[in-house]
Amino acid sequence: MSGAALGLEIVFVFFLALFLLHRYGDFKKQHRLVIIGTLLAWYLCFLIVFILPLDVSTTIYNRCKHAAANSSPTENSNITGFHATATPVPSQHPCFKPWSYIPDGIMPIFWRVVYWTSQFLTWILLPFMQSYARSGGFSITGKIKTALIENAIYYGTYLLIFGAFLIYVAVNPHLHLEWNQLQTIGIAAANTWGLFLLVLLLGYGLVEIPRSYWNGAKRGYLLMKTYFKAAKLMTEKADAEETLEDVMEEVRKVNESIKYNHPLRKCVDTILKKCPTEYQEKMGRNMDDYEDFDEKHNTYPSEKSLVKLHKQVIYSVQRHRRTQVQWQILLEQAFYLEDVAKNETSATRQFVHTFQSPEPENKFLQYFYNPTVEWYWECLLRPWFYRILAVVLSIFSVIVVWSECTFFSTTPVLSLFAVFIQLAEKTYNYIYIEIACFLSIFFLSICVYSTVFRIRVFNYYYLASHHQTDAYSLLFSGMLFCRLTPPLCLNFLGLTHMDSSISHQNTQPTAYTSIMGSMKVLSFIADGFYIYYPMLVVILCIATYFSLGTRCLNLLGFQQFMGDNDMTSDLVDEGKELIRREKRKRQRQEEGENRRREWKERYGHNREDSTRNRNVHVDPKESNLSDISTNRSSKYTRANNRTERDRIELLQDVEPLDFNAETFTDDPLESEPGRYQPGGRYLSMSHSRIFDDV
Repeated sequence: MSGAALGLEIVFVFFLALFLLHRYGDFKKQHRLVIIGTLLAWYLCFLIVFILPLDVSTTIYNRCKHAAANSSPTENSNITGFHATATPVPSQHPCFKPWSYIPDGIMPIFWRVVYWTSQFLTWILLPFMQSYARSGGFSITGKIKTALIENAIYYGTYLLIFGAFLIYVAVNPHLHLEWNQLQTIGIAAANTWGLFLLVLLLGYGLVEIPRSYWNGAKRGYLLMKTYFKAAKLMTEKADAEETLEDVMEEVRKVNESIKYNHPLRKCVDTILKKCPTEYQEKMGRNMDDYEDFDEKHNTYPSEKSLVKLHKQVIYSVQRHRRTQVQWQILLEQAFYLEDVAKNETSATRQFVHTFQSPEPENKFLQYFYNPTVEWYWECLLRPWFYRILAVVLSIFSVIVVWSECTFFSTTPVLSLFAVFIQLAEKTYNYIYIEIACFLSIFFLSICVYSTVFRIRVFNYYYLASHHQTDAYSLLFSGMLFCRLTPPLCLNFLGLTHMDSSISHQNTQPTAYTSIMGSMKVLSFIADGFYIYYPMLVVILCIATYFSLGTRCLNLLGFQQFMGDNDMTSDLVDEGKELIRREKRKRQRQEEGENRRREWKERYGHNREDSTRNRNVHVDPKESNLSDISTNRSSKYTRANNRTERDRIELLQDVEPLDFNAETFTDDPLESEPGRYQPGGRYLSMSHSRIFDDV
């Protein structure tokens, strides 16, 4: 099994990262480089979290083997342990090799490749790709130029910080600059930045995650919060539609001013391709394309203004599409929560849905998750399950907060994580060690990563599920993960006293700690910032518990869900009315579809039978006459086609063009609304358009 656990986790983590990226990103519409860069960043960060427990168990085994070799150097090298005998029993041997043991030399190379690849992504490649994806340039060269200009200040700031560290080391007479020390300074600077952000996110997640599950068990809480979200999302949806209309109006003006033979016409065509289909049909092409662009002395937009417009089109279209999808998802969620509230008082204990799911349900899942099982889960079991889960997560949060405040104490050992690992180390129970390490670092990762998925910086950074996250937010999340994961792992090793700089013991370090180098080069960081700054998590947890951040945002005008606020009550009532309106609308649609279905089932068969009987009783002479007339008409179709086209052209020359029509086509011979068509009627009076305004 040597190395098998490492290979299995590498494969499993890859599919986990791919699944999450598929949920938030869009593989079909987004650029491949954006997908690959984000996937690589997420994959490396998740890989560090999953592989670190194997590194801990392997390190404990190597420590045991090293201690046994020092205590009995004359014995056989295969006999290791503190109480080894000449012929030990393998099952009673205290230093037996763990099932997930990784051979020497593999982990240092593995960590070095993973760490430096993630650092290259977060500090160099992903920021450049972020600016490239957000650029509105029409060529690769223009996008690269824009990305370099935007990142010049970004890179200059980090070079200034790194230069400050270099000056500090150069001025200190007790230190001599070497390559390893320069490498350690760079790692310390990156970890310091990451630890500063890590504590902020961790303090929020330690309180908010258990509280969200506890509030989710309350009756009516999720429904009230959904009403609140509906009111806010409707406002955002209306704003997105208004922004899109304004941008499309600018595109229409540019499209009318720049003709087909203008040098910038290719840029306009690129912008038009990014517009929604309905707007493309409305705008179409200019009818005055026969005019040269320089015959009239008009003011044409510059290429720089077109680049800006292109950027606005990409942003507005993405935001409009996202709000539309989120509105439909929120409606489904609100309808389902209303069904749960209604079914709680059901005497039949059968879960009844107001609307059937539009997607076909899995028969296998439907067999086991029938209406009875669904009622017991939604109305009876899930609230209690959420309460128990909230209590368990709260206990974990208390353990983390206590350990963050006491992990620097080695005699006595006060960190509970270190106590658990040291108890398992005495018995060399590697399975327990790996499970304890995995649960600990997994909980820390959930608290930090879930906060990254929840936070929203206006409309610039927002991770939206159901494939609605833009490229900028995906790349930014990859940057955050790569910067937060290394200090998160170092903090975990410090909590478990597996870091020798924390435990102050002359023991073999983990392979992950060895690539970080000795932090003694920067003593004020190793002995000061890394030790005392994590204690601020207590203050952040208290602030999150009393919702101080939410109250501050509410005072600044950013509406947040608060139960004891009048603004929240008004938004809940508004959202409730919006959901009720959409529910009535959907009920009317379903009733109309049911009536059409019943009409077809009742009268459709009779009509088919009558038609079939009519065809059966047709006279053979009439059928022959119809065939002759059909052949005769087909002979003169081409002859009359030209005169018909000439007649249509004359009608089009007489009637002025309507630029405000809903549909506009390039071919002047194609039909337009309100125009006379062969057959003696106007298209605007056809049956398909009579009830358009109803």
